[in-house]
Amino acid sequence: MTTAEGWATAVRSRLGLGRLLPLGGAADGAWLAERAAAGVLRRAAWAVPGVSPGRLRVGLADPEAAGVPVVPPPPGALPPGPLRIEADFAVRLAGSGTLPLPETAEMLRSALLREAEERLGLLVTVADLRVTALLENAAPGAGEGAAGETPAEAPPTVSAGTPGTTGATAGAEATAGGGGGDRDGRGPATGTGPTAAATAATAAAVPGVLRLTSALGPSVHRGADHLRIELATAPGHRALDVALAVRAAVGGTLPVSVLVTDVATGEP
Repeated sequence: MTTAEGWATAVRSRLGLGRLLPLGGAADGAWLAERAAAGVLRRAAWAVPGVSPGRLRVGLADPEAAGVPVVPPPPGALPPGPLRIEADFAVRLAGSGTLPLPETAEMLRSALLREAEERLGLLVTVADLRVTALLENAAPGAGEGAAGETPAEAPPTVSAGTPGTTGATAGAEATAGGGGGDRDGRGPATGTGPTAAATAATAAAVPGVLRLTSALGPSVHRGADHLRIELATAPGHRALDVALAVRAAVGGTLPVSVLVTDVATGEP
């Protein structure tokens, strides 16, 4: 790991984003914060009868087989490639709908793989599960998760009723600070190409974009050789589909990448 990658990892850790996971394949130019993915996956785990989820991580299934993205990735992001879910869980031995342990584990594995694909667009090929505790007479959702963790570990979700950041507000957020590229977040000083404010407004108007975010800097980061858009997705929208729609809408002469930092849950 280079010094820059180590710095980026430390920053993401402080921000609570976790790893930046490849969203889709090498040609899709999108990434998803592990925190957001874990929140969605953990909720799917809680829905499995008899399961109390605990520690959950997502990473590359085979780092040696990872590919090269078509656009510059966010700092320290994982390269595109098949992913692995590692999940700890406790099993409730009593309660309605509780199944034998092997069946429960298989249901959990299926739920995690399905949610990763259908809700997020992550290419997960492996789900490694570990039973950490057997719980008796524990009501679903009421006990602690495996390895001493609780459901509170899941990241806070954006309220489904929170309006998306659009228009002038999006532009103001995009130009308010952040580093990299031109430091104020605006377009090139020559005036060629759209400003960050216009790009932000275009991205925020794409269906499925709940709001633009600024976890790693400005919502619209314009580097020398690429453009990065940072956003949260709305309920009822697949994260990868939203990211691809934003890339298509923004377009332009510079390669565009998208970083999804939050995934809102609930009904649209």
